[in-house]
Amino acid sequence: MKIALIGYGRMGQAIEAIAKERGHEIVLTIDVDNQHDLTEENLKSADVAIEFTIPASAPANYKTCFSAGVPVVSGTTGWLDQKAEIVADMKKHDGTFFYASNFSLGVNLFFALNKKLAELMKNRPEYDISMEEVHHTKKLDAPSGTAITLAEDLFEAHPAKKSWTLDTPKSDEEMHIEAIREGDVPGIHRIKYESDIDYIEIEHSAKSRHGFALGAVLAAEFSVGKKGLVTMNDLLNL
Repeated sequence: MKIALIGYGRMGQAIEAIAKERGHEIVLTIDVDNQHDLTEENLKSADVAIEFTIPASAPANYKTCFSAGVPVVSGTTGWLDQKAEIVADMKKHDGTFFYASNFSLGVNLFFALNKKLAELMKNRPEYDISMEEVHHTKKLDAPSGTAITLAEDLFEAHPAKKSWTLDTPKSDEEMHIEAIREGDVPGIHRIKYESDIDYIEIEHSAKSRHGFALGAVLAAEFSVGKKGLVTMNDLLNL
């Protein structure tokens, strides 16, 4: 498989290493110094593009890939206010877009666990719910895209909560998310249900970026030959 790598930070470099280990070829690498090389013509040599950049540039990158007819896999977060526009552009070009807020296989199993626990707790009003996420200091968005996905899934299964806030909740319908930025932490997410007498807590903690990078490469392998919007639920058959 021939891969265009859009974004060559720590995640992009980890993806490159795993892709090569799995026998794939990197045919185009885009970083901040050669963004002008991201063209339809240059993308035509790729079977798939893997995109990990920043919220400001990601939507334009997706559209270039759709125009070139190249499936795109992306884990960039912080741009979802433009999701409807991006999905419409993908459909216009009969394209393929594999998006995940987190490509870790463990995190996606954690998503399923979060939904199940929320369903079990929805009739237990004595338990208040909060969330904490910890990431490295270079992460630009807060809360993380993973935390937002966890929150949205929780709200769907636990209708007592309807929104999240980084501040002190103003009503029982708001859930507090504590977003901590420190050191070089790859990612920790905790969800706590607390009453006056006890608490229940679930946690996912990443040991390294390897799991995220492997998931992105697996997603790229899965995306070739697919059409439309694809997710980790499709890949994991959840």
